[in-house]
Amino acid sequence: MFLVDSALAASDWDGVLATIKTILQRAEAEIVELRKWADKKLLYEVDHKTKGTYILCYFRADGKRIRDIERDVRLCEKIMRALILNAEKQTLEASQPSTGRGPLEADQKDTSVMPAEKGQTQAASG
Repeated sequence: MFLVDSALAASDWDGVLATIKTILQRAEAEIVELRKWADKKLLYEVDHKTKGTYILCYFRADGKRIRDIERDVRLCEKIMRALILNAEKQTLEASQPSTGRGPLEADQKDTSVMPAEKGQTQAASG
């Protein structure tokens, strides 16, 4: 899961996506799905911003490369925060929005996610 400034996402959506894809490609990650999840008012300021756009990304990468991804995210000015989780056993349906809670309230179309192959990690980033 990636968090970016809502104003930046609105003005340069293609640039934000290109930045995320570049970071993942540097780590030799295979992007399974990348989509906007929600625009939300933040509970507290992050980088002096009060609104953020959450971008959900499923990717496959060698677990040893996660540190590289985290480092690149910290160095990137476009990405305010990121959370990377191992979601090997989670299906995309399980990650669909629920009602009444946080950034999970987006109306998204469902697509399937293929399970990770042995020796690879599938992670939800952001």
